[in-house]
Amino acid sequence: MAKLPTVAIIGRPNVGKSTLFNRLVGKKLALVDDRPGVTRDRREGDATLIGLDFRVIDTAGYEDEDPQTLPGRMRQQTEAAVAAADVALFLIDARAGIVPLDEEIARWLRASTTPVVLVANKAEGRSGEQGVLESLALGFGDPVQLSAEHGEGMADLFEALLPHLDGKGEEDDPDADDSPDAPLKLAIVGRPNAGKSTLINRLLGEDRLITGPEAGITRDSIAIDWEWQGRAVRLIDTAGMRKRAQVQDKLEKLSVADALHAIDFAEVVVLLLDATRGLEVQDLKIADRVLQEGRALMIALNKWDVAEDASKLFNGVRAALDEGLAQVKGVPLLTVSAVTGKGLDVLMKVAFETREAWSRRVPTGELNRWFERAVEANPPPAPGGKRIKLRYVTQAKTRPPGFVLFGTRVDQLPESYQRYLVNGIRRELGFGAVPVRLTLRAPKNPFDR
Repeated sequence: MAKLPTVAIIGRPNVGKSTLFNRLVGKKLALVDDRPGVTRDRREGDATLIGLDFRVIDTAGYEDEDPQTLPGRMRQQTEAAVAAADVALFLIDARAGIVPLDEEIARWLRASTTPVVLVANKAEGRSGEQGVLESLALGFGDPVQLSAEHGEGMADLFEALLPHLDGKGEEDDPDADDSPDAPLKLAIVGRPNAGKSTLINRLLGEDRLITGPEAGITRDSIAIDWEWQGRAVRLIDTAGMRKRAQVQDKLEKLSVADALHAIDFAEVVVLLLDATRGLEVQDLKIADRVLQEGRALMIALNKWDVAEDASKLFNGVRAALDEGLAQVKGVPLLTVSAVTGKGLDVLMKVAFETREAWSRRVPTGELNRWFERAVEANPPPAPGGKRIKLRYVTQAKTRPPGFVLFGTRVDQLPESYQRYLVNGIRRELGFGAVPVRLTLRAPKNPFDR
């Protein structure tokens, strides 16, 4: 896996560092108490903030003590954590205001090379206003105002962290799973007897998997490492998935669960259809499941060598897909024959191209130039005569691509307008037919009662 960027939380004792740490990691990993000095060692956890993934470090409260004492040794641990971090969150208590120890920490941080984001915690209500104003004198600009205990101000924290973490950790590890040279994780799914195992055998050039006219021979999801034109591939064959009502046998239930599990671990999923049977409702359900999991989807019509009225069949399947998978128009639809090998090289080429789109990251500048053009061409509506103001958009993650749209009154933005933006992102920024997530965020005003 790629190495996650690192965020260190620092500040004097009892300003709410462990509360913020717990909020970011989503569980109570750090002990929290009103007494200062509860945290002594560095504690680390994986955090997600509006789709932004990073490693967060909760440090001991910074105290001005001799290095030989326990508080002094705790301070050395904190300094080491900051030196290794991509960005430091300097937490102050807005209610208590700025004290001499805050000023000392600020002097030390200004001398370090790690970027610093100033955070005024406990800023809800009016009692924190004076502390927020006092914090401007620390020299780190306007603080992010939040309440770690109540979860307010997290969108503002996301905005402040993004410039320091955007794109970090994705190129750090040359052997990372999301590097272009990493094996393509390709799962083949579909109804029983669509020809999944025959297709994989044809790709491998050997009878690696048992095949036959009986439906449901494959029971386990089987992963096979392989190379296509010098590029690494991990092929995943799965059990056929029938309608839930028809799945009575306990073993078949386990096999279907295993197939669904395989989808979760794939990057690109090929839904194999039997061209002699066309597209059925169960196929659309499988396709929808793949897209819900955020995986890149391709559809292949197998047994094309024996299909009747091929042109009419292809156009019918294409129309049914566009109607049945309205959330992702234009999913790649290919024709193959697992028996003759026809179309398999095209299938693999499109699979690699699809993964590339699924992993694509758009620079923030390019993204917002597109966004300004899109909003100018089609401004958002004004429900009840009040304007929805869209400020900017940023890409929070890849694989699948996730975007966060900031603005005022975005909770009233119609779904049709959100679809307009998502379709524009796909069409104009090179994402093709991969699933794209759009999250709406309005920065919270902590003083708003």
